[in-house]
Amino acid sequence: MDGFNLRHLALAVALSTGMGSAFAATSNDFVDNAAAGGIAEIETSRLALEKSASADIKAFAEQMITDHGKANDELATIAKANDIEVPDTTTLVKQAKEKILDMRDESFDAAYANNQVKAHEETIELFKKEANTVTDDKTKGATELKAFAQKMLPALEKHLAHAKELQAKHPSK
Repeated sequence: MDGFNLRHLALAVALSTGMGSAFAATSNDFVDNAAAGGIAEIETSRLALEKSASADIKAFAEQMITDHGKANDELATIAKANDIEVPDTTTLVKQAKEKILDMRDESFDAAYANNQVKAHEETIELFKKEANTVTDDKTKGATELKAFAQKMLPALEKHLAHAKELQAKHPSK
């Protein structure tokens, strides 16, 4: 893998893993973390469309861009209606560039598939936590965010299952 591709993959992995810890608490930690994860999914998937030669990887990447784009839009609408700040893409990309990554020697497809499994496992954990919270009517947007998390979980679990299939088809070498 040449240096250019390695740098792009390093950025993509930084975007989609561990972004939740990159934020200080703003109005709502769930919104921050879910927005970060959604933007990261889109960015890593755009990179997969550019770099992968595998039809199954590209099809999955297109689905991630569509699904996470819709979810991000819905989350932004809920946040805006409840005066909750949503981090922007520029902030996420800047923070991702500041992260130092340990890259393994593996193909792009294997790295992308592995990354998608890890990212979706983390996202499901985040959404389950929100979906199972006891809501408080005094906290603006709490009920809507809980409902959003509950609604999104089945799709996220399907994404994880598909990512695991890709991981099996494109193993690390």
